Amino acid sequence: MSKERTFVMIKPDAVQRGLTGEIISRFEKKGIKIVAMKLMSVPRKLAEKHYAIHKGKSFFEETVNYIMSAPVVAMVLEGNDIIKMVRTMIGKTDPMEAEMGTIRGDYCQFIGRNIVHGSD
Repeated sequence: MSKERTFVMIKPDAVQRGLTGEIISRFEKKGIKIVAMKLMSVPRKLAEKHYAIHKGKSFFEETVNYIMSAPVVAMVLEGNDIIKMVRTMIGKTDPMEAEMGTIRGDYCQFIGRNIVHGSD
């Protein structure tokens, strides 16, 4: 197993719904180390850069506006094979496909507000 780091963002809908502590707790219960964490508002340039892969798609502007709509919690997590572990814990992007027991499966209401981002 290799020690890795990954970026995770708790999105505005989760912060507004008071799910931040629950999400962080899930990571900590798995022995995942939080090496950096910041509550922040996302400026437009950073939002556009983060979602640059979707530029030109019909949902790009709505997604950028959503991520800027309220604070997010940005975190760097560390652990053995952390990227795979975190992606599994988060669940599939579409909440209708996310399994119960995953963060999105348990808390996500619809794909446009999918609670958390995990880098791969």
